[in-house]
Amino acid sequence: MNELHFSALSLESGVTQLKHLAIRPTQLVIAGWTGRNADAIEHHIVELEALGVPRPSTVPLYYRASAAALTQDEHLEMLGEHTSGEAEPVLFFAHGEWWLSVGSDHTDRQVETYSVAVSKQMCAKPVARTAWRWRDVFEHQDQIELGSQIWEQGRWIDYQRGTLAAIRPLLSLRDGFWPSGQAAEGCFMFCGTFAAIPNAQGVAIRPAERTRLLLKDPVHAWAQSHEYAVTALPVIA
Repeated sequence: MNELHFSALSLESGVTQLKHLAIRPTQLVIAGWTGRNADAIEHHIVELEALGVPRPSTVPLYYRASAAALTQDEHLEMLGEHTSGEAEPVLFFAHGEWWLSVGSDHTDRQVETYSVAVSKQMCAKPVARTAWRWRDVFEHQDQIELGSQIWEQGRWIDYQRGTLAAIRPLLSLRDGFWPSGQAAEGCFMFCGTFAAIPNAQGVAIRPAERTRLLLKDPVHAWAQSHEYAVTALPVIA
């Protein structure tokens, strides 16, 4: 079983403390269709329908994936050229508490056209090496900024940008799967995302050789980032 390591920030009597968390993931849940705004959810559904992805059966929806898919590696290999990432807040339970990090629900978009559930299992799920104690940030979660950038045409460009106010309150998502947050050590949940920013050709969701994930707390002046590169492996018939 893989072991993840986090440099974790918390507040003790108003002073920022740094501790190391080592955790073996035991369960991975990916919450989908988690937008707080119904129009924004519909926009994302239509965005994916343009790629051939069927509409969800219910909103939100909880997909399962192997906990072994979680990785903090910076260089990943994915099968085929139809995969792409997206920044998501990540809640996980470790050392008796909930923590917040940032990850990428990297997904095979071609497989997604016939089964979103299968596509969730196809790719590794990058997660940052940093985390914040959830109880230190949850009261101002709507102010937390989430975004991603991709390396395109020789430069970093914004791919996603917004705040957690666009996503359902994370506790409601967590409790929708683990009532009252009663989860075991090593449980992880990816909590959803928002639409990609279209390029000059009007294409929103698209592959990239490198992706950068960003999470910023303007209240505590904390920031997280994680960057990873993807090598596309050939599909051999």
